[in-house]
Amino acid sequence: MQVVLVHGIRTSASMWRAQLEALASRGVDAVALDLPGHGPRMAEPFTLEEAFATIDRAVRDAASRGPVLLVGHSMGGLLCTEYAGAETPPPIAGFIAASCTAIPRGVGLTTYRLLARGFDALPDRGMWLTQRVLAATLPEHTRGDFGAGGYAFDTQDVALQLLSTLDVPTALQRIRVPLWFVNGQYDQLRLNERLFLRLAPHAELLVVPKTSHLVSAMRPEVFDALVALAIATIDAGESART
Repeated sequence: MQVVLVHGIRTSASMWRAQLEALASRGVDAVALDLPGHGPRMAEPFTLEEAFATIDRAVRDAASRGPVLLVGHSMGGLLCTEYAGAETPPPIAGFIAASCTAIPRGVGLTTYRLLARGFDALPDRGMWLTQRVLAATLPEHTRGDFGAGGYAFDTQDVALQLLSTLDVPTALQRIRVPLWFVNGQYDQLRLNERLFLRLAPHAELLVVPKTSHLVSAMRPEVFDALVALAIATIDAGESART
């Protein structure tokens, strides 16, 4: 099994450190990619074309070695939803869409962009508040992972605007591989959770109690167990077909 991990907005591949370590300990090959405008690619402009190309390169490289489980968080989850639901299906065997059950458009997206701009206008771009929130919500061993690759402040508004052009509902209806929606109990992006389940009736919804948007970092052991469940499900399906 091969696992490809796609990060959310502002952060980078560093957010998946705990998952990479857990998968490596189980002998599972995994790669966490950096989207354009994020992490070591922060100087690059963010475009949907390059974001999808980055995901596709990682998936096709991994697929040359075995079945691929694609895992995306927040913005990464929405991008991966569009990618997984393409008219020509990509070579993935399963997909975990984490913290992304919201249609990125309308009043919700406008409000989010206004809040992000206001936060960015604070002294030190609000880093003092970010650090306080992370210290209050994340365990010590994952606390530094979210920002270890740097924060893509200058990419954020452009990326949010481009997300509004995605056709997530159509993409969800096209996904035929095993699909899991993983949300934190208090995640603000559970807004369209029921709609997502109607559009993808074969999907499973897994809600992690006592967690917020950063579910993979807040309770990494639980998230790792859900990834392991997805891998076991895909492996069982592959065995049944052979």
